Amino acid sequence: MAGSRERQRRRARERYERHQEQRFQRRHQLRTRFSIVAAVVLVIGLAAGLTLALSGGSAPAKPKAKASATPSATAVAEPAHHCTYTATGGAGHPSMPAAAPDYTATYTATINTNLGKIGVSLLNSKATCTVNSFVHMAETNFLNNTQCHRMSNSGGLYILQCGDPNASAKQKLSCSSTTLGTGGPGYQFTSENLKGATYSAGTVAMANSGSANTNGSQFFLVYKNTSLPANYTPFGKITSGLDILQNVAKAGTSCTYQAGGGVPKEKVIIKSMTIRKS
Repeated sequence: MAGSRERQRRRARERYERHQEQRFQRRHQLRTRFSIVAAVVLVIGLAAGLTLALSGGSAPAKPKAKASATPSATAVAEPAHHCTYTATGGAGHPSMPAAAPDYTATYTATINTNLGKIGVSLLNSKATCTVNSFVHMAETNFLNNTQCHRMSNSGGLYILQCGDPNASAKQKLSCSSTTLGTGGPGYQFTSENLKGATYSAGTVAMANSGSANTNGSQFFLVYKNTSLPANYTPFGKITSGLDILQNVAKAGTSCTYQAGGGVPKEKVIIKSMTIRKS
């Protein structure tokens, strides 16, 4: 009888161990499936975030189009000898850039911030009309005393976005604001220099509202190699002050936009911009 009871106990223990192993395998399979699904959702979400985070319109969502059509960029020979700037109406810049740019000039810009100076070599021979607009805004003090309103430091997107006149220097920025990210100069213009465009550390490029002809005053500074589709006009290269951006990125954000990125925790104020022409 003792031997029979021992065999029964051994069989019961073996059945219990098999049952536990089966439960473990089922849990493992479920966790694996969930991880795969979560990874796919994350990739899709990041892809959407890369597009929306660079919107020059509503922050964080893509803005409503201001025109009835959404044309694509028309390739022009660079340096451009003529530029077209289209008025968008509403409160904006009191004047437009000259239609005839100085396409032979060499320009450098200094963005004077509360954290130090950021030097930029402007690509006038490759993005003439964009540089023409940027120089005009600098020389008319359009972006003086504004804040850089969006910073991203994850998901392959490493940028600081600036140039929104709605983000005044004294304002406390909030990711729930309905106007932040919607500001512009009162005119728009088409994209340039997109063929083979890349966004390595030090690139300065235009933000837009999702189409090629919606460039305005908002731009972004890349502080670490970033993977983006060639949809945003590169018009400058940072020559000094990259460490300022990297330190701002280390400080993180004070809130998070729905589309990714957020308000920099360390405030970055554009006090003025200086242009040197040669």
